[in-house]
Amino acid sequence: MEILQKAVRMALTDVADPAKAPIMQAYMKSAMPFLGVQAAPRRAALRRVFAEYPVEVSYAWQEATLALWRGAEYREERYAAIELTGFRLYRAFQTTDTLPMYEEMIVSGAWWDYVDDLAVHRIGGLLAAYPDVMRPLMLRWARGTDLWKRRTAILCQNRFKAATDTGLLYACIEPSLSDNDFFARKAIGWALREYAKTNPGEVVRYVDHTGISGLSRREALKNLQAR
Repeated sequence: MEILQKAVRMALTDVADPAKAPIMQAYMKSAMPFLGVQAAPRRAALRRVFAEYPVEVSYAWQEATLALWRGAEYREERYAAIELTGFRLYRAFQTTDTLPMYEEMIVSGAWWDYVDDLAVHRIGGLLAAYPDVMRPLMLRWARGTDLWKRRTAILCQNRFKAATDTGLLYACIEPSLSDNDFFARKAIGWALREYAKTNPGEVVRYVDHTGISGLSRREALKNLQAR
């Protein structure tokens, strides 16, 4: 794991543009500094590292991910931990055993750049594969006090299209309808906007009959005809 951590940092440093680092940090309002690595070169560099240092078993992969996450000194190293969770070699490791790892990353990350990726691409995948376990868990997260777990529950179906469980979506949105927080309201609008690509009439009906905020409404209907 130490070798992987060092290889990740070296690979990121090699493709970093330090002049971009303060701009990226300011944009993300991050206390953790950036190296200055943009998304495309970061992903290419990490693919090479992850292929060079494969992990054979799930528990070791989780330990490596959390070591990267907890030991990060730069924000891109936390992005690397998230990308390690989705690396192609580890698709078979995506089971409900990963939930404690993802929950830690969501709660301790507590910002949209981390949480949204995990919500849509990791928790969403688990929901699709293990609905009997994940559905009640998402309802608990949606009704809880942690903003980022609530946001995760709202966003986790964003790629489901026609497979969206609208009952679950609305049940996850409802506890946050009265929340004044920007990130809660934005999540509601984004989730509805994504579903509107599949079923615009249903989203319009829901928005018209539900007391959602102006921000959520604007986001939900952004791609539809002005109403």
